[in-house]
Order: sequence, then structure tokens, then C-alpha cells
Amino acid sequence: EVQLVESGGGLVQPGGSLRLSCVASGFFFTLSSMHWVRQAPGKPVEWVSSISPGLSTYYADSVKGRFTISRDNVQNTLYLDLNSLKTEDTAIYYCAKDIILDGGLMTRGTRGQGTQVTVSS
Repeated sequence: EVQLVESGGGLVQPGGSLRLSCVASGFFFTLSSMHWVRQAPGKPVEWVSSISPGLSTYYADSVKGRFTISRDNVQNTLYLDLNSLKTEDTAIYYCAKDIILDGGLMTRGTRGQGTQVTVSS
């Protein structure tokens, strides 16, 4: 059974930083492209970043230069470092695999339970 368990969210002031983690199990993590997606209240699920098995990384324009995705294939863990946070980054962040995107929005895939990130002064 595929399991994705996120952690690391919280309340942070604008300009602050957080590190999100996702522990994966039940599939060959090392061979899988992994993704972070997020959902703000009342909005669809938005793609944020991806990392391939070969460590190529990809970012949505809205987070490029501020967020960094990485992975630890020994610990089966995916990370997302969030820096220079803005109020518009407030959302539930999900770790995901096997996603299908349509115009930058996730329409299908497997994701965890999510971790809440709130950026507010």
C-alpha cells in the first residue's frame, strides 16, 4: 500500500522559512518522480515542484527561486524548503506521485494527507 506522510507545516511570518518532509513507503521511491502540490482554500490543487529519479528539478513560476525540492533515497524522504514566504503561499501542501496535470493543476494522482502552511503577520 502506497503511503505518503507529510510534516513540517506551521504558522510563519511573511519572509520566513519552513522545511516540509514527506516519508514514502509501499512503492519503489528511488525509481519514482515525486511532486509537491498545494491547495489554497476554495481553489483547485496546484502543482508546485517535481524531482525526477535522476534529480532533475522543476518549479512553478510562482515559487521559482524561493522553494527548493530535494530527496533522500536512503530514507525514502522527499523535502521542500520554503523560503521568502508570501501570504499567497498559504495552503495545504501535499506530497504526490503519479500525477496528471492540466494547465498546472493536478487532476489525478496519489497524495498524502497534507500539511498546513499559513503565512501571516
